[in-house]
This record gives sequence, structure tokens and C-alpha cells, in this order.
Amino acid sequence: MSQINQITPQDPPKNMQPKKNNSIAYWVVILILLAGCIYLFMSKSQMAESNAADQHLQQQKIDSLNTEQNALQADFDAASAKIDQLVSQNAEMDSMMRGDREALKNLQSKIRSILSRKNASDAELKEAKALIASLSDKTREYEARIAELEKENTVLTGQNKVLTQERDSTVTQNIAIKQLASVLHASNIRMEALHLKRNGKEKETKKAKRADVLRVTFDIDENRIAESGTKLVYMRIIAPDATTLSNPVNGSGMMTTTKGDHLSYTLSKSIPLTQNQPMKNIIVDWNQEGDYVRGAYKIEIYNDGYTIGKGEVILK
Repeated sequence: MSQINQITPQDPPKNMQPKKNNSIAYWVVILILLAGCIYLFMSKSQMAESNAADQHLQQQKIDSLNTEQNALQADFDAASAKIDQLVSQNAEMDSMMRGDREALKNLQSKIRSILSRKNASDAELKEAKALIASLSDKTREYEARIAELEKENTVLTGQNKVLTQERDSTVTQNIAIKQLASVLHASNIRMEALHLKRNGKEKETKKAKRADVLRVTFDIDENRIAESGTKLVYMRIIAPDATTLSNPVNGSGMMTTTKGDHLSYTLSKSIPLTQNQPMKNIIVDWNQEGDYVRGAYKIEIYNDGYTIGKGEVILK
């Protein structure tokens, strides 16, 4: 009886051990999930960083292509403007370029088409660069040709200038010769002093105190060059004291010689000349209000600024 009721130590209940094992399993799962989450987070972070880096590189490439495209556009505009300038400045260059005009238009059109694309590829930009280089080479070729033409024109201009100078010199000489040949020539020049009597008659005198009028008489020789028409001659009567007799009231004035000298003249005379015919006994009188002095009175006759004759009379 006592043996039956005696309590003896027993092992823990069997259901207590699985409970402990379940706790461990739970922690393992949690750790695995945590590790998975960390891994996924790290992977996603690395992927985001990689994508960001790729996008940055892609943007850099796009920016680089855009920069290159802009630079190519500037080069193209400069080359096109240069060709237009060369053509507009040189008419002979425009004639020389007519054969290349269509080819140049096609080249420029192709370059313009590539550069107008917003997302031009690297290969397309390389093609555009090569085409622009070709266009620039053509520009340098035209510049060299223009330089050559300008050099030739300079030589021709120099030669033409020499020829023009020689021609002008010849023309000037011919004009001068013709002008000189057309100048009238006076001959048989006489100058006499006259005393006027009360009855109106004239009498030649050699005495200064009796002289009232100085009369100049001369001929104009025939001239085959001078054209028919009215010719003007000037006369200077020079007194013994070397002064020119003059009085504006009597028709005196100033004239200019071919040497540029300005001289006063005593009288002028218009002569109705007929080509190749002489004029005989042309008379011009000088009436002086005051008395004449004794000595030699000289006469100089001018036409077109040239001296065409001289004479003298001596009054006692």
C-alpha cells in the first residue's frame, strides 16, 4: 500500500521540448527573412546607384553630342557664310563656281539635314564633321583661286595704268600740240604815235609832247589748225618806266598767261577769224588822257595766254 502511494521523480513532459525547438526555428526564420530583406535592400540600392550612374553617363554623352552638334553647326554656318562672301565679292569667282553650284547645294543640304536632328547619333555627327571639313576645303580652294585672280588683276591693273598714263600723256601732248598750233601769230607789228589836229586829221609824230594817240597795227597770219570764229587778243603797252598803260574806263583789265602769271593789259580786240585765211591791218588805238613821256614804248600781243608778237616805238 505504501509503495503504491509513494511519488517518485519523473522526466519532464514530452510536450515541453518541442516548444523550445519551435522558438529556435522562429528566430532562424526571422533572421533569414531579415537577411533577405537586407539583401534585397542592398541589391535595390546598388541597382538604383547603378541606374543613376548609367543615366548620368547617358546624359553626359547626350550633352557631349549636343555640344559637338552645336560646334558643328557653328562651323557649318561659318563655312557657308564664307563661300557666300567669296562669291558676292568676286564676279569672276561666281562664274568659276557655276559648275560646282549644284554639288555645293547638295553638300550643304545634307549637312543641314543632319544638324537639324535633335537626337543625332555619334556616327551621324562624325559624318557631318567630315562633310563640313570638305566644305571648308572647298572654301580654302576658292580663297586661293581668288588670291591668284587678285594677283593677276593687280598685274593687269599696273599694266593698264602704265598704258593709260602713256595714252593720257600722248593725248595731253596732242592736245597741247594742237592748242599751241591753234594759237594765232601776229606779224608786221607797227606802233606809231599820232597827233590829232583841230580839223580832225591825224598826223604821225615822234615827239612825246605832241602825241595824242598810240596806234597799234598788225596782221594775223593764216592758221590751218585754228577753227573759224571770233578770237580774242590782248595788248600790253609798256611805258618807258616799265609800267603798263591801263585804264578800266578805256577797256583795260587783267589776263592770265600759260605760265599762270596774272598781268594787266592795256586793250583787247575781238577778231573774226576764218580758218586758213590771214587778217591784214588790224588797228587798235590807245587814247591817253595825260601826256606821254619820252622814251621807248613797247607793245606785246597775247592770244590764249601766249605771246604772239611784239613791237616798239620811240618818242623823243
